[in-house]
Amino acid sequence: MKATELPAFIIKRLPVRFTYDNNYFNDKYQGIPIGGYTKIIEKMLNGIDVKLNCDYFNCKEDLDKLADKIVFTGPIDKYYNYCYGELEYRSVRFETEILDIENYQGNAVVNYTEYEVPYTRIIEHKHFEFGTGPKTVISKEYSDKWTLDKEPYYPINNEKNNNLYSKYKNLADKEENVIFGGRLGQYKYYDMDKVIEEALKCVNRN
Repeated sequence: MKATELPAFIIKRLPVRFTYDNNYFNDKYQGIPIGGYTKIIEKMLNGIDVKLNCDYFNCKEDLDKLADKIVFTGPIDKYYNYCYGELEYRSVRFETEILDIENYQGNAVVNYTEYEVPYTRIIEHKHFEFGTGPKTVISKEYSDKWTLDKEPYYPINNEKNNNLYSKYKNLADKEENVIFGGRLGQYKYYDMDKVIEEALKCVNRN
């Protein structure tokens, strides 16, 4: 999107520096869980029944009977069958390559902000956990226009969408057994540390 179409608060997420610093964030402690997020999720789900390849909306009636509370992290407008209209999102697509070199960029993530570069960042997976090996795997991440058949990644928090979301939130606030969470359920951009913080607050509230 053009900068003129973006809400002003987004500038708070973009660090401006006049010294060389290759960190995007200013946090004192930075990192990911040992073993990656897969390990932390596996531990959280230990002892819990897990159904894969099960679309909640195709099984909603049966699933709702099984639980006292539903934690819904999908698109809130989809939950209400788009009764007020569709919220807008950005999607993402990835192009992954295996390269016959040991190291491509020396970092897990490098962001590209130039208008002329079609991808927004390159992820080199081995650097997340200091992997070794004669080859490396990289993924180029492209911002993509969202349609209903694509995965929604980012809410577009402009005035139009925020006003529409407020209508859905009014419905959500009346739900007694459903908790809406995450970027899609709360139509809000979250960094991972904020997601965890919000989840812990949610536990205390409910």
